[in-house]
Order: sequence, then C-alpha cells, then structure tokens
Amino acid sequence: MQIISPKKQKMQGQLLYDYAIIRVVPRVEREEFINVGVIICGTKSGYLQAKLHLNESKLLTLDPEADVSMIKENLASFEKICQGSKGPIATMDKASRFRWLTAVRSSVIQTSRPHSGFSHNLDDTLARLFKEYVL
Repeated sequence: MQIISPKKQKMQGQLLYDYAIIRVVPRVEREEFINVGVIICGTKSGYLQAKLHLNESKLLTLDPEADVSMIKENLASFEKICQGSKGPIATMDKASRFRWLTAVRSSVIQTSRPHSGFSHNLDDTLARLFKEYVL
C-alpha cells in the first residue's frame, strides 16, 4: 500500500499555474503604481490568459499627464500576445510568452514577479486573483 502525503493528495487532480500582477507605473522614477490586471499561465494545460481593468481616475491621480490612450493600447497588447495574435512573440509557445510578458523591465507597464499555485479551474482562479488584486 502506497501512502500519499496530505500535500500531494491536495495537488492530485489540480493544475499547476503561474501568475503575475500587471501594473501601471505612470512615473517610473517615483515607483508608484496601480494594479491593472492579472496574467496566468498553466503550462501543462496550455492555458494563458490576461484579465485587465484600467481605473483611469486612479491613474490620473498618480499622474495627471499620463497618456491614457497609449497605456490602453499597450495593455491591449498583453491580451493579444496571450491569444497569440500579436507580432512575432505570438508565435512562441504559451509558457515562453508568459515569461516574456513577465520579464523584469523598467517601463510604464510592469508585472510583479511570478507566483505559483494549484487550481482545479484556471478561469475561476483568474477571476479570484483579479478580484483580490485589481478590483
């Protein structure tokens, strides 16, 4: 008889995923940001999705001169890259796209460091993370 630890029992039937919080840093030199989305990747399941919401009033509180239309356009690129419909990066496999999107950079749109977890339903997990960290 094989004994399975409680931790491994919890993981059985669940999907391993990585996620990061998408942030807008309107004035990089000040390092102030607002959370605007979540990106989640389930490598083995082939799942890659981003959910975004830009609160323009919060953004303009941090920087009244922020280029809102440019920021919206760049955020839309996150979704297009996840869907595989934007440029040469879209030809990469989903895990590589996730790593490219979450690479450390000093720009107006940044992500947190990736975190990992287990989920039975990645759509539900994306919705939960979005509610916790963005809304």
